[in-house]
Amino acid sequence: MVSRTRTTRRPAERRHRLLAAGVLATLAVAACAPSTATHGTDATDAAAIAEPVIDTAFDLAALTAAAKKEGSVTVYDSTGDIKKVAEAFETKYGIKTTGVKSDVGDTLEKMTREAQAKNVTIDLTLYENGPTLVGQLLPQKTVYTWIPADVADQIDESNRNPLMVLSKANVWIYNPAVFPRGCPVDNLWDLTSPEWKGKVTLQDPLGKPNIVEWFNQMGSTYDEELRTAYKANSGQDLKTTESSAAKEWVKQLAKNSPVLTSADDDVSAAVAAPNQKEPRIGLVSIAKFRDVAGKGYKMKVCDTLKPYVGYQYPKFGAIATGSKHPNAAKLFLRFVLTAEGITPEMGSGGISGSNAVPPSKNNPPGLNDWSRQLMKFDSSKLLADFRDAQTMQDHWRLNHR
Repeated sequence: MVSRTRTTRRPAERRHRLLAAGVLATLAVAACAPSTATHGTDATDAAAIAEPVIDTAFDLAALTAAAKKEGSVTVYDSTGDIKKVAEAFETKYGIKTTGVKSDVGDTLEKMTREAQAKNVTIDLTLYENGPTLVGQLLPQKTVYTWIPADVADQIDESNRNPLMVLSKANVWIYNPAVFPRGCPVDNLWDLTSPEWKGKVTLQDPLGKPNIVEWFNQMGSTYDEELRTAYKANSGQDLKTTESSAAKEWVKQLAKNSPVLTSADDDVSAAVAAPNQKEPRIGLVSIAKFRDVAGKGYKMKVCDTLKPYVGYQYPKFGAIATGSKHPNAAKLFLRFVLTAEGITPEMGSGGISGSNAVPPSKNNPPGLNDWSRQLMKFDSSKLLADFRDAQTMQDHWRLNHR
């Protein structure tokens, strides 16, 4: 059982202090890391540095032979499914492959330190934090984007810089046993109402980078949709002193005593665990829908929620500049751009960055049209998200009750 905010505030404050210390440590690492550019202070320069390398002379047979000579490859990812991908790659090519589950913050710090020490052990990463990828790792040349020519035309221009290998989703869920008539809310602004005070649960945004990024992307890309939803819900135009409708929504949600957790497992349990009777709404990764069969959870997507039922968050592929196994890293990256390679990460849903790979057959019921139902992060705004992350974190922290 997840306790309400009032009983968890002290641990949350300790987490916030630790997170703040982690941010300072990361900034300190970034300051001494090798770099030929500023830390994302000029969007034009950062975009030029991050320009992807399209290998026009690509030869799969030659790359495979060179990769086998290197003998091994290590890849870091934020999901344990990377171990399944590693096993599939090793089986196919006979190259010893190590897949490591690692939080994006830990991966960022380790790759930065390894680049500084010129002792690289992580050959490539499948990385979910786009802002720090374009704001730190790419401009500092800790990693680079490589695209083989034989699959380049299968990847949309908007997904090349940086290279998106997979899109997953976070969605709002409800318990159909508690609400048999369907999702009890039909507008995102409902979650800020007194009726839902203390009944909305999600991961603590201060410990989940893609939630903070979602807040920022709402303001930069979906402001009009959010204002339209407000008027549809209240009959009035939104009046706010905040710089965007998103910042107003974030403020109101933070003040509405949301139940914060450290993991999606806790969110899904609070909403959908067997015998759960409390009326709650939760925000979780679609990966948690595996618990419907595995644990007997009762959960459904709030598929009528406006202006969207959740958001897509991308996973990018990047190769370490100082990799000791660069050919194996390239071969692995190409592998995850194929159905054979990315399917192990799509067991609980998702959409590949390659148009040649069909969407997962395991996307949860009710999530049928990602382009219409989900907010999509705009890669051209990632640098702005990097700059604005701390401001949005502070905005949440100051308003959270």
